[in-house]
Amino acid sequence: MENPNKRLTRITFLFLFSFLTVLISCKTDSKSVEKEENVVLWRPYNDSAEVAANAEHEVKRMQYKLIQSKVWDKNETFLPLYSEVSQMDSISYEELKPLILEQDIPTLQKHVLDGKLTYEQLVLFYLYRIYHYELDNGTTLNTIVALNPNVLEEAKKLDANSEGHHPIYGMPILLKDNIGTVEMKTTAGAMALEENTTDDAFIVERLKENGALILGKVNLSEWAYYLCGGCPVGYSALWGQTLNPYGRRVFETGGSSSGSGTSVAANYAVAAVGTETSGSILSPSSQNSVVGLKPTIGLLSRTGIVPISSTLDTPGPMTKNVIDNGILLDAMMGYDKEDEPSVLTNWEEDWYNPNSSYSLSGKRFGAFKSLMEQDSIYRSTIERIKEAGAEVIEFDPPEVEMDGFLSLLNIDMKTDLPIYIESQVKDTQAVAIRDVSDVVAYNNLDTLVRVPYGQARLDGILADSTTTEQLLELKKMLQENGRTFFNEAMDEHKLDAILSINNYHAGYAAVAKYPALTIPMGYKETGEPISLTFIAKQFQEAKLYDLGMAYENIMKVRKIPSGYAD
Repeated sequence: MENPNKRLTRITFLFLFSFLTVLISCKTDSKSVEKEENVVLWRPYNDSAEVAANAEHEVKRMQYKLIQSKVWDKNETFLPLYSEVSQMDSISYEELKPLILEQDIPTLQKHVLDGKLTYEQLVLFYLYRIYHYELDNGTTLNTIVALNPNVLEEAKKLDANSEGHHPIYGMPILLKDNIGTVEMKTTAGAMALEENTTDDAFIVERLKENGALILGKVNLSEWAYYLCGGCPVGYSALWGQTLNPYGRRVFETGGSSSGSGTSVAANYAVAAVGTETSGSILSPSSQNSVVGLKPTIGLLSRTGIVPISSTLDTPGPMTKNVIDNGILLDAMMGYDKEDEPSVLTNWEEDWYNPNSSYSLSGKRFGAFKSLMEQDSIYRSTIERIKEAGAEVIEFDPPEVEMDGFLSLLNIDMKTDLPIYIESQVKDTQAVAIRDVSDVVAYNNLDTLVRVPYGQARLDGILADSTTTEQLLELKKMLQENGRTFFNEAMDEHKLDAILSINNYHAGYAAVAKYPALTIPMGYKETGEPISLTFIAKQFQEAKLYDLGMAYENIMKVRKIPSGYAD
């Protein structure tokens, strides 16, 4: 039987959307309108029962200490747009749903061109869903942490359709909260950056130039999961614990781009942008049954993004399908003279054309023998790929040395964080930290609130004595070894790509600086998503998309999370 308090919360919320000024008395875990000029959409609740229910979870890092943030008042996030969002009623929403829900960008643009949809309606549709699910403590994913207060006005000013514009034009996009944008703070989920104001990151400038609408910011693993050891993925001190729409408190969200994955899975926006150092796009994309690309280092700028490692960091697109992924990647690309690895690329025009034909026939893939033995979904997927005309060679990768990987990250972050603060933070009085040691000291002033799971990785940075010369040797060795891990099979068998699962081989792809595209492969008996990951050599993103489109057309396995299908 449905919990009465939860049912009351849902009814109350729907009632608010139709009657803004009605006064409703409610319990502490319900939304209410106290008076017309003082709307209260959300109240904190007691999450102790949920925490207790996870106390013996089989995944140790899902044995949470808390779910709800100790410091975030969701009203601050959701009240500014409430009066506009509340004007959309359930009838209007239901009329728009078949036009928008789970649709790809080319389809959305066609609806706009045909006069069935406007960009303002598209934004309102997603906002309606966000308010509906995120303000209900029984369905919230703790994923939307900021909203662009200008987004509806920006949508109204756009042309009637996207003709003559980039396909991303008018599409609402969410950003991981370590990516700078002028409309909202950029916190990396850390209380030390709570008041951090910045200019637009380079990739955000590109999105805006191409007409994208920045809808808001999403939660993440604090400091991109370079904070604590063995702690929950998707947790940040500012925003609380991100939850997986396919199983709240049941399945991990993946990290560190947890909010990017969960928000796309729940259809809170057309797409989201994540970041990866090693697995931070591939993992949450896989765990949330969405398509994620970790591109070659240098293809997308990192300027304006809170760093871990200038050697390995990269942003990347996270979407519901392959075509949208390519469109979003293309919209963010551009040469950034401030980012040393940034490259100029000669991209084939309209290579993301949905009308192109894609085929796996004649393609050559490498499959890990160990995964063929261990995973039945992977094994059956490989068979489907063979049936489509591809050749698959099973192989065992060479054993290569990966020692020193953490030292690479440690020394990079020790160097790169002060550079970010010096160059990107607008108000250095509001953000008092200057380096990693300052962050550690700041957190130690209130460990219960600021670092309830500790800060082992930050402590590790301060303890790491790797020299500059040793770091250069580490980088060279790791890149060579990462490439050897893949190249031995790729070169010997002339492979188009190697096939992995989720983020299983993300570390090797990271140090090799090779791109990786993960696409939904199915669901385990428990309902947990699992994905197939395509790995190729540097700057072969177009090839990955060709292969990914052909694979996606054959498999078509992605399902919307059942609790977020209304």
